[in-house]
Amino acid sequence: MDVYEAVDSRRAVRAFSDEPVPRETLARVLAAATRAPSSGNLQPWHVFAVSGEPLAQLKSRARARAWAGDPGDEREFPMYPAELTSPYLDRFTAAAAQRYRALGIERDDLDRPRKIAALNSGAFGAPVVLFCYLDRTMGPGQWGDAGMYLQTVMLLLRAEGLHSCPQVMWSVYRRTVSEAVGADDGLVLFCGVAVGFEKEGVPPVRTARADLAETVSFIGM
Repeated sequence: MDVYEAVDSRRAVRAFSDEPVPRETLARVLAAATRAPSSGNLQPWHVFAVSGEPLAQLKSRARARAWAGDPGDEREFPMYPAELTSPYLDRFTAAAAQRYRALGIERDDLDRPRKIAALNSGAFGAPVVLFCYLDRTMGPGQWGDAGMYLQTVMLLLRAEGLHSCPQVMWSVYRRTVSEAVGADDGLVLFCGVAVGFEKEGVPPVRTARADLAETVSFIGM
């Protein structure tokens, strides 16, 4: 699989099979991903790869919180700006409607928030979740580094025939996650990344992307 194919086929999969991910495959991906860009070579990410019974217990605890209507732990960083305006709000709204309709959750469903939280806390059936933390002393530049690192991980997973789904949602249950993985208070949970093989027979969902002219300006070319 070449780089263009990996980029084009990478998407947030929300239906995974229970086929296990070989440890050696995951280790190969994570080792290669260390070559991701890192300003000053700080390599600020701390990753916990969780699977098997520990992941099953974590999913169960998070799902119980979701179904109980638990609003979650106090956020340590905003998931989105407080006031989204066009075109960002338009893109967000369209993608959310498409995504959750595909999961059988309609906008007028009164139980929609709990159903969404429960699906997310089950990592959509993924057999592995990577939890990415950063040291609290890190700034916006290092958060950018973590994003580039995670994108590298997700593209390498495609090269191995695997799929993924980045989930900032896990930060809502950060205390439950930290207890499960043993992360100390000096670390901030950025997100989880569900990893596995895509479940067969589930129609893929690809959200639209803005036209190039909306996001790129060519100057002097």
